[in-house]
Amino acid sequence: MINAEVERVREVVWRYMDATRRADISALKSCFHRDARVSGYLGGRIMTGMPAPFAETVIAGREKQAHAQLLSLSVTGRIADAVVYEAHFPEKVELEHHLQLIEDGGTWCIIAKNFTTI
Repeated sequence: MINAEVERVREVVWRYMDATRRADISALKSCFHRDARVSGYLGGRIMTGMPAPFAETVIAGREKQAHAQLLSLSVTGRIADAVVYEAHFPEKVELEHHLQLIEDGGTWCIIAKNFTTI
């Protein structure tokens, strides 16, 4: 039987993947903790800071088709890690996202996101 907390974390990751695919900025922001940090590489460009620069990139990519897949998920107590693979077409851009989640006041949310173009 799958732990209820694992299902709660999986739901946040799925919401994140769906919001990214649909370029739904409001839904995307709802997946992140208020103190979240995002860092990584989009091509050769480094991005660091709050989730806003990532959200702006999502808006810029509205015309792209994307496919995302949850590669791994681990929950330990009130922290969790997830790895998401994302491919964009027709540009053939591939990204790997490493999400760290935290339970805060009964709600799971992304506290950190590291990503890279692969």
